[in-house]
Amino acid sequence: MKHSCRYCGRIHDKKFDCGKKPARETKATEVVRFRWTFAWQRKRDEIKRRDGSMCAVCRAEGRAVYDRLEVHHIIPAEFNFDMRLANDNLITLCETCHTLAEAGQITKLDLIKLIEKTHAPDLK
Repeated sequence: MKHSCRYCGRIHDKKFDCGKKPARETKATEVVRFRWTFAWQRKRDEIKRRDGSMCAVCRAEGRAVYDRLEVHHIIPAEFNFDMRLANDNLITLCETCHTLAEAGQITKLDLIKLIEKTHAPDLK
């Protein structure tokens, strides 16, 4: 059966490979596979409990934000996979602060200082 190809614009058989169709990535990266693990789910929940189920940045600024919390890797697992479960590399952030941290508008140094200030006994 012939059809109009949405990749090359020509009409050809459905089974014909015109070469314009993008290849699908079939392998999940090590980091993606890690995020599926029970170890990550447990650690993520532990960090949220440690941070009082609130955004650490908002709490430091005097606001209590409990909604849409995410756990942020200060040093991304893509860059240092060994730090993926380290307590001093993980912090609870709301969706907004997480976006700002990913964009570099909240610096890694500020996040590290925040963890050290609020959880110094936990890190020993």
